[in-house]
Amino acid sequence: MKIFIAAFGTETNSFSPIPTGEQSFREALFHQGDATRHPPAHFSEPLHVWRGAAERNSAQVCEGLCTFAQPGGPTARGVYDSLRDELLENLERVLPVDVVLLNLHGSMVAEGCDDCEGDLLARVRAAVGADVSVGAELDLHCSITRTMLEAADVLITYKEYPHIDAKERAEELFSLCVAKAEARIRPVMAVFDCRMISSWRTAVEPMTSFVRRLGELEGKDGILSVSFAHGFPWADVPEGTAKVLVVSDGNATQAEALAKKLGHEVWAMRKKTAPDFTPPTEALERALPDRPGPLVVADVSDNPGGGAPSDSTFLLRAVLDRELANVASGIYWDPTSVRFCMEAGAGATLDLRIGGKCGPASGEPVDLRVVVKAIRPKLLQSFGTSRNPMGDVVWVQAPNEIDLVLNTLRTQTFHPDAFTQLGIDLLKKKLILVKSSQHFRAGFASLAEEIVHCAAPGAITPDFANIPYQKMTRPYWPRVENPFTD
Repeated sequence: MKIFIAAFGTETNSFSPIPTGEQSFREALFHQGDATRHPPAHFSEPLHVWRGAAERNSAQVCEGLCTFAQPGGPTARGVYDSLRDELLENLERVLPVDVVLLNLHGSMVAEGCDDCEGDLLARVRAAVGADVSVGAELDLHCSITRTMLEAADVLITYKEYPHIDAKERAEELFSLCVAKAEARIRPVMAVFDCRMISSWRTAVEPMTSFVRRLGELEGKDGILSVSFAHGFPWADVPEGTAKVLVVSDGNATQAEALAKKLGHEVWAMRKKTAPDFTPPTEALERALPDRPGPLVVADVSDNPGGGAPSDSTFLLRAVLDRELANVASGIYWDPTSVRFCMEAGAGATLDLRIGGKCGPASGEPVDLRVVVKAIRPKLLQSFGTSRNPMGDVVWVQAPNEIDLVLNTLRTQTFHPDAFTQLGIDLLKKKLILVKSSQHFRAGFASLAEEIVHCAAPGAITPDFANIPYQKMTRPYWPRVENPFTD
């Protein structure tokens, strides 16, 4: 058996001010056929799983392009076309194959192409023919489109948010696609459109139990896989609402019925699962001096994992205005400030203008006299079992023990080691501000005395009812109370 593996993606925020070009892919993750020879990052980890599983089954592995760009605005069309064509050329050179496994995101938009994954999968199908087993692993913040469903045999999304199950979903996809290639199963897919745009935290009830049930349904009565695709709220695309996806063994009616049943369960839970976001003033009021442990506040509106710049200063300014002490905050994407600190050297004291560089959603820069406490070139941070690049990183300390982490490679805060590797003792902090929406929780939950999701001003303020869509015209909740009546 011959298996082709590759990865290509980004998460596109249609409203982000940050262009996504070739450099965005090359600096974040870029391997041309040799990703599995390098340590796994989050987006390359499935390829490691697939190569290992294939080799254990004495299958031949052909590896193609593996690249991912940090979320931002739409990808330049020439860049998308070039990388897509490179992946397709990788595939065509090794034909015929029995199985194609792709790690995609599911919410990638290029200029003039609202459905990059559908476009790519359709071209893969045209290249390999109708009989080859084609499967894709998707981030759960994906748009499941009709084109994707028509081109693939199996689509599987992560179940967890934070995304701690990429390896497990890769194993699942491998097993199903190989079984299809060996004619042991006949997968058919069905989707139910929940007509909702929201955010679902799977580590919190009732979503925790719902996700557990999805797994329990699999492998029984012909049900092969069940996914809940949350959608990505800031992707202005025609098919961007949340959906339930069911893969059945040859029984389309069964798949449709289960997808509809589970979709109605998601709808019934909508008010219980709607995320709560605390205003900045209230969030910082909880940072009391006598707290027994750290308060972790997530700056969800400046999460670079959703396409935000990661340099907003609204919460930092509020901390300074309130004269709060013993605070850690990061990660601020500020290559200029990092350069100045690296030139000055560890131990130096200098005046630094921090953040506020990417536009109105970033706020005004903050001028501080700081001490450069540590410099770490090409630092990595943990996310699940993978290690992910941060670029060059510095720790600067302002008066009142305000510790700030600045970096050169835009990325959200995944794990406490983004701070602790620099020498910051988070357990001694009263307040920790992280630029992330949810992925931070897997690492920070064990040290936080309390976690607050804060909706400060920023590029991705979570006001789901009022996102200014142009292409997503179908009625959805919470913009309308009951979209199923329209």
